[in-house]
Amino acid sequence: MLSSDWFIMMALGSFFILLGIGAIFWNRGEEQSYYDGLAARTDVREYFEHLPQRAGLGALKVGGWIFIGLGILLIVAGGALLLWG
Repeated sequence: MLSSDWFIMMALGSFFILLGIGAIFWNRGEEQSYYDGLAARTDVREYFEHLPQRAGLGALKVGGWIFIGLGILLIVAGGALLLWG
């Protein structure tokens, strides 16, 4: 690999980490607005039981953690190339 490839990998890893953090915060806002909307209704059974669950809320959280994990792996790989490449 070229000598500048470590920088590209580390920058891409940082981008993925920021994207993952953004997805987790976006999930938090979506959950809050969804459950606030349910709590305003007269029938709040769905609010208390959380059934049926919206798949999109969990998908944002899982996707965010996957982005963070991928970003950490890219930063570690870029650091290894910097040290030993």
